[in-house]
Amino acid sequence: MMTAKPRILITRRWPQAVERVLAERFDTVLNEEDRPLDRSALADALRNFDAVLPTVSDRLPADVFTGGGLRTRILGNFGVGYNHIDAGAAKEAGIVVTNTPGVLTDCTADLAVSLLLAAARRTGEGERQVRAGAWDGWRPTHMIGTKVTGKTLGIIGFGRIGKAMAKRCHFGFDMDIVFYNRSRVAPEEAARFGARQLDTVEDVLRAADFVSLHCPGGGENRHLINAARLAAMKPAAYLINTSRGDVVDEAALIAALEKGVIRGAGLDVYEAEPDVPTRLRALENVVLLPHLGSATEETRTAMGMKVVDNITAFFAGLQPPDRVA
Repeated sequence: MMTAKPRILITRRWPQAVERVLAERFDTVLNEEDRPLDRSALADALRNFDAVLPTVSDRLPADVFTGGGLRTRILGNFGVGYNHIDAGAAKEAGIVVTNTPGVLTDCTADLAVSLLLAAARRTGEGERQVRAGAWDGWRPTHMIGTKVTGKTLGIIGFGRIGKAMAKRCHFGFDMDIVFYNRSRVAPEEAARFGARQLDTVEDVLRAADFVSLHCPGGGENRHLINAARLAAMKPAAYLINTSRGDVVDEAALIAALEKGVIRGAGLDVYEAEPDVPTRLRALENVVLLPHLGSATEETRTAMGMKVVDNITAFFAGLQPPDRVA
């Protein structure tokens, strides 16, 4: 165990309960203004802190780890996804990377259901109309949406969150569940969620009335959903994304929504957050949320405590429980 407290940087403000624990255990520096750090600031942090605790808003590409003089020994990422970090470059530089799996499963699945319902029933459009004072009363043809109950949901990525989504939609809305997963899932395990595994992404896209993405970002999943795969979907289908923005070719999606290739979408994540293209924001057939998947008090606190556990173990000379690199 080190005798002096390791010096750590929390790159954004975290739940107060977590910040208090970190301040007790470590020499902790906060980002008081809670603004994203640029590349220069992050590069400096790697040379001045024993641990840096980044979030999805912190871009750590390969070149930020070059130039020598690195002091940081661990990146305790606040989030399960870590494609904003070049984990391979970090590993080569001798820096451990950890994440926070498991604790955000339910809340992310809950939000994916919220987006599915909002897109299908046009609730965003309806609320905007009411707030603008533009609603002129009930009529049989007003703001007709799509029924959800009994439809087919296609899931891409059948991990914890994908399974939680299947559970909610099958048992809550009597939906037929089909999914694609890179590895085979035992049929009896899939059956627990009322789900059937199909052989290809295209098989799922062709079968589904709603497609929900629950796969990691980055690597070979970048632009997994492209123009060709959007064209494989039913014209009346909806795309839901609570995974990572780069899983979807955003330009292709905008074109598909504008041209009616698919009926609508619900998005919580974007390719270049927090920038959302003007053309996307102008569309009424897409529901747009500001990356709220894990945004509950309980989940964000649990995520922070996962990071606490990881860096506490590391500085005690133990293996961090959630090491990814």
